[in-house]
Amino acid sequence: MLWSKQCYYFDVDLWLRERHSHPLRAPTRRGSRNESWFHMINHDVVSMPDKWEYPWYAAWDLAFHCVPLAMVDPDFAKSQIDLMLSQGYLHPTGQMPAYEWNFGDVNPPVHAFALLFLQKLEADLGQADFPFLQECFARLLLNFTWWVNRKDPAGRNVFEGGFLGLDNIGVFDRSAALPTGGQLEQADGTAWMAMFSQNMLELALALLDRDKTYEEFVIKFVERFFWIAAAVDPIGENPDEMWDEEDGFFYDVLRLPDGTGTRLKVRSLVGLLPICATTVIEADVIERYPQIAGRVAAFLERNRDLLANIADPLVPGVHGRRLLSLVNEEKLRRILARMLDEERFLGPHGIRSISRWHLDHPYTFDVAGAQYQVQYEPAESTSGMFGGNSNWRGPVWFPVNLLLIRALI
Repeated sequence: MLWSKQCYYFDVDLWLRERHSHPLRAPTRRGSRNESWFHMINHDVVSMPDKWEYPWYAAWDLAFHCVPLAMVDPDFAKSQIDLMLSQGYLHPTGQMPAYEWNFGDVNPPVHAFALLFLQKLEADLGQADFPFLQECFARLLLNFTWWVNRKDPAGRNVFEGGFLGLDNIGVFDRSAALPTGGQLEQADGTAWMAMFSQNMLELALALLDRDKTYEEFVIKFVERFFWIAAAVDPIGENPDEMWDEEDGFFYDVLRLPDGTGTRLKVRSLVGLLPICATTVIEADVIERYPQIAGRVAAFLERNRDLLANIADPLVPGVHGRRLLSLVNEEKLRRILARMLDEERFLGPHGIRSISRWHLDHPYTFDVAGAQYQVQYEPAESTSGMFGGNSNWRGPVWFPVNLLLIRALI
């Protein structure tokens, strides 16, 4: 991380002008990449995935970079979080830039997680920076609102997002139009938003100690998390929901134009990421804010029937802690049976991105005479998607392993 800093300069306005592709300046050609990001002028020292092979930033990689950076260079870590949320980077709609080749693509919303990690580290050292936290929280609200408005088209708390950094992990290119028409209800996109809600909840609680006006944000993100949780595994018999009771696993759902849906049964990180949407609320938080606790309890009691399929947040755990999680104990045990199986997800160096079971059992999906397939491929991919990049068809990616470990401990 310390060696991967580099000055990155990209004046998107000038780049579009030179190619006659600026949407506000004639003559113009439509369809150029990044044409809606003409406000961006990047000229900063940025943490790169790799200065030699990938000398440009990728938003969610950068957020994960801030975790180890916070332990050795917290000032630089803060500058990187601040950068991605600054006016020169964040789109006026609230979208965060993804990466140079397509700023308008969608990366997982993990900057709130990075900010929360940094906040807890500084708080433990007695160096909490509340003005910085307040400013970042306000900008993250814009990003959260963008996700809700743009990536939940039906308003059902079920989210899309495209490839979401997982490249060719799916049957189709999840950032392109589907060959079947319709849309993809993504288990990972929905899990990321559940985790985003939890992270914002914890940040609001940290700010509440200094400013009581954050009480409404605490309530907002508690409710938002539980609405998402209710949508992930709704009550009743639902053959086209993300949770597959027979397999004990989460899958993306292909929603066809006629409204019917089918699960895409690829056993991948897509089905493991709901575990990551896990947060523990300490007992002293409930004791310090009895009014908030009362409002939350009333909300949960009123909607108890919708939340029967997740961990019960009203049941105290060890030392009176409360658990907010997309998975209850039964679901967790069933998912872990696959995740900790060395013939499936558990490899010598961590959790694989796709189950090794797919080596001998490829998943295939037929559309109009064409066959799409996903197979475990830890080396070079046999698919041409994303230039044949097989980074997500078998290898271990340690930031997601970090999130899984965090959730389980």
